[in-house]
Amino acid sequence: MFYNKRMKLSSSARIQTALETMGILSYEDVLRHVPRTYEDLSLSESVLKVDRQRIVLQGHVATQPKMFRHGRFTSTTFKFLAHDHHLYSVVAFNRPFFAKSIQLNTLYRLVATYDAKRSSLNLMNFYQDDGSLPVLKPVYRLPEDIPQYVFTRLVKKAMTLLPTLSFQRFLPESFYAIHHVMPIEKALSILHYPTSLTDVEKASRLFKFEEAYAYFSYMKQRKLTQQALRKQAIDTISYGKVVDKIERLPYRLTTDQLQALDDIVNDMNDEHVMHRLLQGDVGSGKTVVAVMALYANALRGQQGVLMAPTDTLAKQHLQTLQSLLKDDGLRIGLLVGSLSVSERRSIQTQLEEGTLDLCVGTHAVFSENVTFMNLGLVVIDEQHRFGIAQREKLRLKGPHADFLMMSATPIPRSLAMSIYANMDLSTLNQFPYEKRNVQTYLVQDDNALIDYTIQLALEQHKRIYILAPAIDQSSTGKQTVDALYDRYAFKYPRLVSTLHGKLKAEEKTRILQQFASGQFPILISTTVIEVGIDVKEASVMIIHDANTFGLATLHQLRGRIGRDGSEATCLLVTQTEALLENERLDVLVKTNDGFVIAEHDLEIRGPGELLGEKQAGVPSFNVLNLVKDRAILEAVRHFIAL
Repeated sequence: MFYNKRMKLSSSARIQTALETMGILSYEDVLRHVPRTYEDLSLSESVLKVDRQRIVLQGHVATQPKMFRHGRFTSTTFKFLAHDHHLYSVVAFNRPFFAKSIQLNTLYRLVATYDAKRSSLNLMNFYQDDGSLPVLKPVYRLPEDIPQYVFTRLVKKAMTLLPTLSFQRFLPESFYAIHHVMPIEKALSILHYPTSLTDVEKASRLFKFEEAYAYFSYMKQRKLTQQALRKQAIDTISYGKVVDKIERLPYRLTTDQLQALDDIVNDMNDEHVMHRLLQGDVGSGKTVVAVMALYANALRGQQGVLMAPTDTLAKQHLQTLQSLLKDDGLRIGLLVGSLSVSERRSIQTQLEEGTLDLCVGTHAVFSENVTFMNLGLVVIDEQHRFGIAQREKLRLKGPHADFLMMSATPIPRSLAMSIYANMDLSTLNQFPYEKRNVQTYLVQDDNALIDYTIQLALEQHKRIYILAPAIDQSSTGKQTVDALYDRYAFKYPRLVSTLHGKLKAEEKTRILQQFASGQFPILISTTVIEVGIDVKEASVMIIHDANTFGLATLHQLRGRIGRDGSEATCLLVTQTEALLENERLDVLVKTNDGFVIAEHDLEIRGPGELLGEKQAGVPSFNVLNLVKDRAILEAVRHFIAL
């Protein structure tokens, strides 16, 4: 008997819907949803010596747990008598239910980290030990609607049906023998019920190859589609005129910038439509390369558009274009959501009639009412914030237009060639000026360094950014702009303002002007300042709940300070428990190299929204690690000939 697709897997309508949303429609799909990681529950034997040391203990709770409230947070304390006959002091943060749920006469297995300063354990996980706990406990990637234990039970049922199930083979037959890939039934048994991490690594190869094969097959199809696009008759761009313009710029371009521009102009002169990615660290000079590409496009008599994810960044790009192209007679306009109806209609008319040469815009450009007379070049800044569906909307506005994507999340060239396999690549490794001198520190919320750093910056008439991951208390468990305003406005009266995405564009502009002028030198904000804000006097960045952000985002935020070349300070603030669980933040403390940071981010978090195409059905990476599994990536990319 074979089980058909789209089965009823749960008696709970909520869980059934959540499973279907994940694409899990059958028991085959259940088993193919392999664990994302494993928790090692083997008992620890080593003596506690090192701070943050992980430990697994078996034993009993020896005292009735006591809960304490600390503002938004709670801590629950109790004593734990372990199998080594040692009595440990345990602290559980933000788990108030422990005080009522723990039973004194029940055998438990406790996972914690050692706090050397307090000679106690910070609880990570807690399991009732009834003899059935595995040594390696699978941890599945699941939405909030599906608890781990519910999916584990579903896996257990599916495993009993394994001999009756039918699995599609996605790889070419030659792969199984050449790359020593084990049969799927054996691989699934190991991955869901592992006995060692070595076996897990061997079993996971099958699914890593499948993900790589699906991804590169998709990318090859996209590349073939792109290569089939041919431009209509166009005028050749005179590189001599581009060089003349380069020599008139107020600063010299780096060798990397010149090479990138040479590649771009050659692409634009080619009969094939350009699809090129320009990547570089914060401050490497991507924008001026884009400006010169738009200038070159104007030389051939075609319109250009520069896309930005926010109004603020779009306005900054407009100022840059106007400054660098002011003597070239080009007509430049702005199309963003905050424009009045009459202003928007005016820009739309100029684009349609061809009386506007360059347009800087946001998502407002995607509107069906926006048409171009002869769109020749599309430049997309922060390309990961725009999906492929949105890019296709732009393509319809200029079916033969060249595309230049820009990314400030740089990754090593070999890895970029895999991730962006359908695009040509230009990388800016050099800086037009000396790298920024930003010192980064990892601190706890009560560290005196925070107030000392702020006070010193105020005395030097500098500006201070203070970041929160949320605006108000609607987002529980995270630091908020509102709470931080109350805290810092009390300490520094009449010096603090706030900025976030819910404010109107005019209000944002006013607040930023007050911040830049020094009227309110302390700005408490969300990540809206990640891109597009250029305040030379800003020398301090304090990021609360830093552990809730990705490394690449934190590096982008850090790029807002020290822009005048002077020394700057970035403080990554975490709560005690978060500090223990997020050693990854040490990467930012040790380096300012965006390539190194992005690679670490990819290794830890996966590609995420790096491609900006999550909504477009691009095959995802659930098992494959883009950094650790480069050999698999290269093998599949070579096989598919990308």
